[in-house]
Amino acid sequence: MKHRMKRAAAPLAGIGAVVLVWYMVSRLGLLSAYVLPPPSKVWSSFIKMLVTGELWKDIYISYVRVMKGFSIAFVLAFLLGMVRSLLPASGRYYEFIVQFFRNVPPLSMIPLLILWCGIGEMTKTVIIVLASFFPMYLNIVKGFTGCDRKLMEVGEMFGYSKGRRFLRIVLPYALADILVGMRIGLGYSWRAIIGAEMVAASTGLGHMILFAQQMSRTDKVIVGILVIGIVGYVTDRVFALAISKLLKGSGDNGWD
Repeated sequence: MKHRMKRAAAPLAGIGAVVLVWYMVSRLGLLSAYVLPPPSKVWSSFIKMLVTGELWKDIYISYVRVMKGFSIAFVLAFLLGMVRSLLPASGRYYEFIVQFFRNVPPLSMIPLLILWCGIGEMTKTVIIVLASFFPMYLNIVKGFTGCDRKLMEVGEMFGYSKGRRFLRIVLPYALADILVGMRIGLGYSWRAIIGAEMVAASTGLGHMILFAQQMSRTDKVIVGILVIGIVGYVTDRVFALAISKLLKGSGDNGWD
């Protein structure tokens, strides 16, 4: 219990220090209220947006978009990784394309996607798929191709077919890498959707921030930034907890 309290105290102290500095800067007038509104103003706007339902609506819309794009990306990454595992020679036909698009920032595709698909949901879904596919694909391939050779030999001794070896040996062995890849991909999804909503959307958290900036409502811009951070953090921690319970270990993605 004491250990948990100590772990919680450190981040709370850090947050308190940031809020204190923010308050002092606003109080002393080092920056105008237009540039940096005081914490009380931001808090008041946050509560008002919660009460009116404006904030809940944008959170829900962005969340649905993220889950949709993330799910599609996972299915594609899993299927392509499975093909790479069962048919290793197939990688030569598409690996260059995967590596090429891995180095193309998804947001740079927005102008082209708007020309092709308009500013509807398709554009935002494709952006999320492009952002989250590659970390999941690379981790899935790592898990599938890194299976212990001795385990595969045991499967061969029992007369398992290639498909059965994949289901009984490779897939369980790769589970940790798959889940960690999903966790990283989920984080990339949140980053991508906010950028996409700022350019090609009329709803969602990204659009809310852009609209607030256009209306010179810095307090709402800060509310949007804080909400994105909170929603993303909570989603990540829930996913990490699920991984930890499932694997009876750690779902660390290297960022903690």
